[in-house]
Amino acid sequence: MSEEMLIAKKEIEEKGFLDVDIDPTLDLFAEIERLKKEKNAIILAHLYQEPDIQDIADYVGDSLGLAQQAAKTNADMIVFAGVHFMAETAKILNPTKKVVIPDLKAGCSLSESCPPPLFKRFKEQHPDHVVISYINCSAGIKALTDVICTSSNAKAIVESFPPEQPIIFAPDKNLGGWINRTTGRNMLLWNGACMVHEIFSLEKLTKLKVRHPQAKVIAHPECEEPVLRIADFIGSTTQLLSYTRNSPDKEFIVVTEAGILHQMVKQSPDKTFIPAPPDNACACNDCPHMKRNTLEKVYLCMEYEQPEVVMEEELRVQAKKSLDRMLEISARIGL
Repeated sequence: MSEEMLIAKKEIEEKGFLDVDIDPTLDLFAEIERLKKEKNAIILAHLYQEPDIQDIADYVGDSLGLAQQAAKTNADMIVFAGVHFMAETAKILNPTKKVVIPDLKAGCSLSESCPPPLFKRFKEQHPDHVVISYINCSAGIKALTDVICTSSNAKAIVESFPPEQPIIFAPDKNLGGWINRTTGRNMLLWNGACMVHEIFSLEKLTKLKVRHPQAKVIAHPECEEPVLRIADFIGSTTQLLSYTRNSPDKEFIVVTEAGILHQMVKQSPDKTFIPAPPDNACACNDCPHMKRNTLEKVYLCMEYEQPEVVMEEELRVQAKKSLDRMLEISARIGL
């Protein structure tokens, strides 16, 4: 092993990725395809990843679809192009497989807003409550949860419990609030949120609607209530994608992370997609964590099988129970 590689491996914890030079003449698409075959590897990518990563992935989807794919894959190595909690989920479901992530520091503001020690104390104060947690959380929170949900199945998971059952919903207060409003529930909400979905500007969005009166506003339920109130359709990333594909409308203002526009344009090239503006100087809203992953980092993590996602077996087993329950309920109701 070269000295450069030894140094790079020692620095993974600090930098989050293998910081080594790549031959600039390499065809990374071809090299990644070669490594997939040689190592029996599968690349799972979230819809918020950069276009090149989506195009090289074996499966592109939202959190529910990615968890389902991770649960059933026969690959020896799972390359997870997303954020850390997603790669953790793949490892929870696949203890004997190697799970690698392009950048260990691809975190999640929503996941980080719910530290397990604080949530454990919160849960202990409400012993009669069932805990439903959004999948955007750490393995530590999953281990404290009765059943996980995603934005695709959250309403259905909540409604699988009788109306009189008290529920704690964590960590996203916006998704939980939307579910409360649409189901008539009164779940107790943990005060967490996603930085990407909280930063959309209602004022700028309203002005955008005036400039594009024919455009349908479509939004992710992680957005704040004032934004959701003016949306024509609210759904998970996959549901938003499906809506634009099947709708007769030709113009859409998309209120979620801008990475999804790549698939929208691919699936509906005759339609116009306008990213909703955040409350800053940027034209569209990118997740800085999702965008830490690059094609170069995907290649490096496949070639050298680092950084690897590992966890203690006791934590993995406990966290798996809530994920298994979500997958069982989702399969039962046809999601």
